[in-house]
Amino acid sequence: MLLLLYIQKHTNLLEKGILNTVDLLNQDCTVPFISRYRKEATGGLDEVQIGSIVQFKEQFEALEKRKSAIIKSVEEQDLLTPELRAKFESAEDLTQLEDLYLPFKKSKKTKAEVARKQGLEPLAKIIMAQRSDDIEFLASKYLSPEVQNEDEALEGARHIIAEWINERTDVRNMIRNQLERFALITTKVVSAMKDASTTLSTSEKSQKYRDYFDWSEPLNRCPSHRLLAILRSESEKIIRVKIELDDERLLQRIENKIIKTKNACSEHITLAIADAYKRLLFPSLSNELLKNAKEKADDEAIAVFSKNLRQLLLGAPLGEKRILAIDPGFRTGCKVVCLDELGNLMHNETIYPHAPQNDVTGAIKKLSSLADAYKIEAIAIGNGTASRETERLVKKVGFKNPIEVFVVSEAGASIYSASKIAREEFPNYDVTVRGAVSIGRRLADPLAELVKIDPKSIGVGQYQHDVDQSKLKKSLDTVVESCVNSVGVNINTASVPLLSYVSGIGPKLAENIVAHRTAHGPFGSRKEIMEVPRLGGKAFEQGAGFLRIKDAENPLDDSAVHPESYPIVQKMASDKKKGISELIGNKALLKEIDLKKYCTDTIGLPTLEDILSELEKPGLDRREKAKVFTFDQNIKTISDLRDGQLLPGIVNNITNFGCFVDIGIKESGLIHVSNLSDSFVKDVNAHVSLHQQVIVKVLSVDIPRKRIQLKLHKG
Repeated sequence: MLLLLYIQKHTNLLEKGILNTVDLLNQDCTVPFISRYRKEATGGLDEVQIGSIVQFKEQFEALEKRKSAIIKSVEEQDLLTPELRAKFESAEDLTQLEDLYLPFKKSKKTKAEVARKQGLEPLAKIIMAQRSDDIEFLASKYLSPEVQNEDEALEGARHIIAEWINERTDVRNMIRNQLERFALITTKVVSAMKDASTTLSTSEKSQKYRDYFDWSEPLNRCPSHRLLAILRSESEKIIRVKIELDDERLLQRIENKIIKTKNACSEHITLAIADAYKRLLFPSLSNELLKNAKEKADDEAIAVFSKNLRQLLLGAPLGEKRILAIDPGFRTGCKVVCLDELGNLMHNETIYPHAPQNDVTGAIKKLSSLADAYKIEAIAIGNGTASRETERLVKKVGFKNPIEVFVVSEAGASIYSASKIAREEFPNYDVTVRGAVSIGRRLADPLAELVKIDPKSIGVGQYQHDVDQSKLKKSLDTVVESCVNSVGVNINTASVPLLSYVSGIGPKLAENIVAHRTAHGPFGSRKEIMEVPRLGGKAFEQGAGFLRIKDAENPLDDSAVHPESYPIVQKMASDKKKGISELIGNKALLKEIDLKKYCTDTIGLPTLEDILSELEKPGLDRREKAKVFTFDQNIKTISDLRDGQLLPGIVNNITNFGCFVDIGIKESGLIHVSNLSDSFVKDVNAHVSLHQQVIVKVLSVDIPRKRIQLKLHKG
């Protein structure tokens, strides 16, 4: 099976796991479902390994589709031979396939095509045979109204030879090899920018890229973030980018490969090689090299973004608490909302504690009375404009009961507040109220709230607008789906966006679930989920294990035990002469169960061990709980920073070159990868995680460029 061999070549996974996973994928099973509930079939493959199978399955199918199209095209030209078909079919990647197809592409009006129509191909063949010394005489035989002298005839023949050289796979691969090993990426500032010296020195846009105004380095050593910065600078017309190579050395190597004699023919072949290299080979292959380097940089940036997003989505939830949320502001005031345990809006109003109104006394009284009236247990403050001032104000309030105060990232809250989802949730409230509600809900459950926002708006990416957008969306959607299903979803409280990411559900069924819930009330059991319109057996199979029903008659409905395994749990309970509820959480009793007794043809020890683990702590939320954090109250702006200061901070973005830390002011500081540890750092994520609370040391402050260099303090 060609697909199996292709996937094995790229993954080194076992044959059985690949074949069974492909079979399950062809049955429309999702990655979370396969990894969680089909471990016997896959040999225990995790989501990453199954994701690799999905990736290479799609690559193989795209390659096969392209092969079919190429074979059909060459067949229609009556040029397909059995040998050529075999070459096309045995091509292992798209590059190899396209090289083979190059001579058969229907050319535009190329110089070689014009020369062929002028009858000069026989002359080109004579020159390539390299047996004749009197080329001028031979060329005279090919004169015509379109070819008026020997020079024109020879030039036309060289164009045909140049095309032949361009189509040679061995020549192309040799140049590719040299480019991959020795190509330099060089940049020069655009002359128009250079002439406008005043704008170049003062423009914030151009200053971001001033390191690349005159830059050169081997492309194979250029890190992904630098390449993406260079390419962005080029797209903004600040610099020009070139790929350079030792052309003379490479031309000599091509000549050595093609020229076999030293005569008049070889002189023309040398000219044709130079033309082929300059006009066809180098432009095409250097662009291909840069495109491949960009794709690799994209993949690395997307991987960083995906890791960051996973950490953000799995951030610590406070849980079902009554929350007062504040979206801070100066002139327009601070929008205040009060939410109940389920995130429902109970009250909203605006206070004006900051300039120009400065109603501090009124604001303090109002916050105190709201906290008392709505039995508030925690306060969430957005980390945008006026955040620090609002936090200081809140800490002056003398609440009757202890209330924890949290500063919450509001990245993307404005996107949510103006979105269709927010308008549907709060049709009678303006964007300021919706934004404050989002801030409060993020504290209660980051995952449930952040799924409503396009991940690109959350602000944890690296050059996210420069990478392949379809790849980025696919990767981020996969991360969100993985996070949602790993945590599980309360079907009776979940929003449409959250339900949409549940395995097997999707947007339309999510809408149907919420509509059914609204019309008929909360679901009482997982069985009732089957009553949702258009939710058939397949969707139920894929999604049921990830949907939770609190306080259900069957306690397994609030666990990750799949309904298909309920009979096994019932058998375990019966054998122990206990009810299912008596098994749950009873570690001593669960340890007594001999799992081998319950193995069947389809359910083995991996699934049974998962069931036992779930019975021990059903529906356990694997996320940590939210912790209170306080910035240094003496640091209010970048001007307050001094070299050597130790400050508390929160990691708010991770890149390949280090991480950014929020230290409570407008500008985040950078801990460069070299300042994360005294030893070599291979992976930034091995040293810090998103939203981790850290202590940092200030190394340097560049106020004009608003740059802060930090070091991770291990003390």
